[in-house]
Parts: sequence; C-alpha cells; structure tokens
Amino acid sequence: MDKDTIFADLKTSQVGFYSAIFLTIITIITFGFALTAIPISGANCPTGCIGYPYLNTLSQYPKDFIWMYFAVVLILSYVVLMVSIHTYAAKNKKIFSQIGVSFAIITAAILLIDYYLQFSVIPISLLNGETEGIPLFIQYNPHGIFLALEELGYMTMSLSFLFISAVFNKNHLENAVRWVFIIGFLLSIISFILISLIYGLDRMDRFEVAIIGIDWLVLLVNGILIGIVFKRQMKANQLSTSNF
Repeated sequence: MDKDTIFADLKTSQVGFYSAIFLTIITIITFGFALTAIPISGANCPTGCIGYPYLNTLSQYPKDFIWMYFAVVLILSYVVLMVSIHTYAAKNKKIFSQIGVSFAIITAAILLIDYYLQFSVIPISLLNGETEGIPLFIQYNPHGIFLALEELGYMTMSLSFLFISAVFNKNHLENAVRWVFIIGFLLSIISFILISLIYGLDRMDRFEVAIIGIDWLVLLVNGILIGIVFKRQMKANQLSTSNF
C-alpha cells in the first residue's frame, strides 16, 4: 500500500471516529431534551390535552422546541458518519454504502427542513397572530405535516441503516454493528405495519414516537460500536504511517 493511500485511510478513520463519538453524545443530549417535551396533544398526551386548532401553544416555547435544535446537529452528524463509512467501505461494498449515503441525504433534506421551519416559523407566527394555515404545520397536530415529514424522514433513515449494514462483516464487532442496523430497520417496518393495522390512517403520533425512538437508539448504540471500529482502524493506520 502506497503512502498516499495509507494517509487517506488514516484521515478517514479519524473523521469516522470523531463523528461517531460526537453523534453518540449529541444523540444522548437530544434524547434528554425530547423527553422533557411532554406531549400536550395526540395519543401520548397524559392529561390536560389541547385540541384543534392548537393555537394556544405559545407558552410551550422554547421548552418544546429545544430538542429540535439538537436534532438538527444530530442529523448533520449522522450524514458525516455515513459518508465516513462509505469511504471506509471495501470496494465491493461501496454500491451498498453509496445507496445508504443517498438515503441519508434524503433523510437530512426532509428533517432539516421540517425542524428548521418548525422552530423558525411557528413561534413567531403565533406571537404575531399570523395563524392562517398554522394548524396543519404545528407539531401539536397529530395529523399534521410536521409529524408526517418526521415519519418519512426517519423511515428513510432506517433504509439507510439497511444498506450501510452491508459494509460491516470483517469481525465480531462489525457483525454486531451490522445486526444493530438490520434490527433497527426491521423494528421500524414492524412498528409501522402493526400500528397501521391497529389504527389505520388515524395513527396520530404513535408511529412517529416509535420510529424516532428506534432510530435514535440505533444511532446511540452504533455510534459507540462504530467509534471503536474506527479507533482500531486509526491505530492500525498510525502504525503504518510511522514506517514512512
């Protein structure tokens, strides 16, 4: 292996390691803030629930919106990690990792737009009394566009898990990574089918909560495991570079 290839592999493992660790940390933080946003509408609302048109919700700002800021960073970190995995993948696996990265980019496009519009448009619109059409977009509407885009975004994320899983098959650690990705995808599909069979079109926020929880757990667990994979690769690359 030539010098340039070894140094390129070292850079890939470094970016992969730090992005995996950062993704793990930001996922924990996002999870924590999301749990503080107690639902005030939908299927998971405990008591004192509000109903349509959900316009008396300005008092929930910023508490119910903080987690979205961290979720934006989470999504960006996830894309960086997916690109790192694609670069790390063996040549005969790159077709699968490229598909995985493509789904990751679709996921990012959907969720970044969804979250950014939510915390940039809804609060100021409510504050200024500009409420025409708002009920369809507000996060408290269990049949609204915000939840539908979240469902779509996290479904494409689970698809990215399925394809990127093909990269990992070199050892027991990588096999664990692969199966966490595959199981996450399968759980997402199963939860969608079961919730749809039970509730039909009136899923409300049940599937949204389920798939976010599944995908974030996959990112949390595999963020740690992939971090270890890249750490080992980084040490091997550093040992090789010391020979030059």
